Amino acid sequence: MTLTGKAKLAGIIGWPVAHSLSPVLHGHWLTEYGIDGAMVPLAAHVEDFTAVIDGARRAGFKGVNVTVPHKEAAFALAHTLDGPAKAAGAANLLIFRDDGIEGRNTDALGLADSLRESIGTLDGKSVVLLGAGGAARGAILSLEMLGAGKIHLLNRDAHRAETLAGSLSKQVRAPVEPGALSDWAKVAGGAALVVNSTSAGMGNIPPLELDLPLLPKNAAVCDIVYNPLETRLLKDAAARGHKVIDGLGMLMHQAAPSFEAFFGVRPAVTPALRAALVKVLSAR
Repeated sequence: MTLTGKAKLAGIIGWPVAHSLSPVLHGHWLTEYGIDGAMVPLAAHVEDFTAVIDGARRAGFKGVNVTVPHKEAAFALAHTLDGPAKAAGAANLLIFRDDGIEGRNTDALGLADSLRESIGTLDGKSVVLLGAGGAARGAILSLEMLGAGKIHLLNRDAHRAETLAGSLSKQVRAPVEPGALSDWAKVAGGAALVVNSTSAGMGNIPPLELDLPLLPKNAAVCDIVYNPLETRLLKDAAARGHKVIDGLGMLMHQAAPSFEAFFGVRPAVTPALRAALVKVLSAR
């Protein structure tokens, strides 16, 4: 990659940020489309977030993608927000314009596109969603896009599931029924899809203990975690013959609208891109 003084610059801001695949992902597309540009990692502590954003704007960046722990701060900083960002209460994309900062949330669209690519639409079918954090909020919006008929929202703390379900009740048509993880046995038998939006199974975090034989044989299982690419949940589900969807699809698809906003081209999510990301993950 060769940069000139006219290069279009964008950033990925988080703390930590060294683990982010965004520079590799966007770098692949920049090379593929022959664009003079770069995705720059910006490591920023919570207390420095606003200053780093101001510096990036002054330096002529087109915008930034935002990862943990700054998505809520990005939401608060934006002058205008799209619908998904308002619904999620968080922004993972900030676009710098002459008249201010536009905040967007592409996470829900990324998960929806990944699921649609793998299993099509839901057409009124039932889904079990595990977790009740920020990722679950976005996942509910994704499932709404795909036409879920009912969403069983299960969490270790059932009260958090109730709070999340209540906050989104006016924004989704599908009923969101909250419960505890112990309710798995009651709802698994009718599920067409299971989505894990928790961090369980990532790094040293223990996986969720689910009785997978309770699922219908044709149910699909999705884990939004992409490191490791094959979590214990996906490994066990695949061994039982279930269709499995890892978190890499969501990562790639959520990045596409960001790349378009930064560099002016809507990129394609391809097997070659996935292979490039898998290669990087395998080396870590």
